[in-house]
Amino acid sequence: MSSGALPVFTFEPNTAPVAAEERAQRLIGPAFGRVFTDHMAVIRYSEDKGWHDARITARGSVQMDPASSVLHYAQEIFEGLKAYSRPDGGAALFRPDANARRFNASARRMAMPELPEALFLESIRALVRTDAAWIPQDEDGALYLRPFMFASEVFLGVKPSAEYLYMVIASSVGAYFKGGAPSVSLWVTREYTRAAPGGTGAAKCGGNYATSLIAQAEAIRNGCDQVVFLDAVERRYVEELGGMNIFFVFEDGSMLTPPLTGTILPGITRDSILTLARDLGITVREELYSLEQWRADAESGRLTEAFACGTAAVVTPIGSVKSAEGGFTIGGQSAGPLTQRIRSSLVDIQRGKAADPYGWIQQIL
Repeated sequence: MSSGALPVFTFEPNTAPVAAEERAQRLIGPAFGRVFTDHMAVIRYSEDKGWHDARITARGSVQMDPASSVLHYAQEIFEGLKAYSRPDGGAALFRPDANARRFNASARRMAMPELPEALFLESIRALVRTDAAWIPQDEDGALYLRPFMFASEVFLGVKPSAEYLYMVIASSVGAYFKGGAPSVSLWVTREYTRAAPGGTGAAKCGGNYATSLIAQAEAIRNGCDQVVFLDAVERRYVEELGGMNIFFVFEDGSMLTPPLTGTILPGITRDSILTLARDLGITVREELYSLEQWRADAESGRLTEAFACGTAAVVTPIGSVKSAEGGFTIGGQSAGPLTQRIRSSLVDIQRGKAADPYGWIQQIL
């Protein structure tokens, strides 16, 4: 197949799918990222064939040579999006075209081939259509989709791979944060940074998350749910959490979020919230915001709410912040009125309870 022709997906059904009764049990309050569906999407790439061998096939293990380049040089990217059940019994995706564009932006940064958007979107749609029975029907439930691509050429040498494997797996999920707490707590790491100017902060690559794990472990040791990173240059300005963007809400009803300067992942939920907030008449600023100012504003009452956002966490209130210099609380340590309003506006569109004036929803069933 020439590199200019797009492959057509073939379907290889799982000959031993999970029984309906067992699947129903697994869909009761599933832990995030632990319950997987029966199938996966696979597409291969090589420099001579281009994209080829597109399949929806039984979910299973990947056989890899120990010299596969991803194991040594970490050429790997991924995405995360959800399929939601609809009031009419169907299923829909939320802004998958934005995920396709970000996936290719990550590919360019990591010297990997771009996947045609049509192939990305069809891989998602085909997998959801195949495993739609795995979409939880409860209020917090969704089918989390994880497209990813990694270098599969067998060689030892520092250069871009000539071969890649693209895959999509699906996981039935409930709420990201369990336990029923009204808000999450954050630990400000002073020792570790997530990304530096000129680095891979704006790419969704596994290495960014690998380097965050030691800081997340530090947060857990200090009794916090998540870590928050400061900028790598001055170690002063708030950037993002280990896997989520952040917003601040002030007493005058305005909002602020750190600007995209190449060190922060351009979250699709973040972008959606910016659009929703502005259409609701809320003033939103994308500006640098220091830890010192955050503390002062929280203690003075000027800052009334703060929340994290992302595909997995949706919109999650932040109640307290701790660091080596001490801690502070935010508002009533629960979801404030503006946080609740933003979350409801977003979730209602995602789940078909409100009109979608933006064309964000793609119904697929």
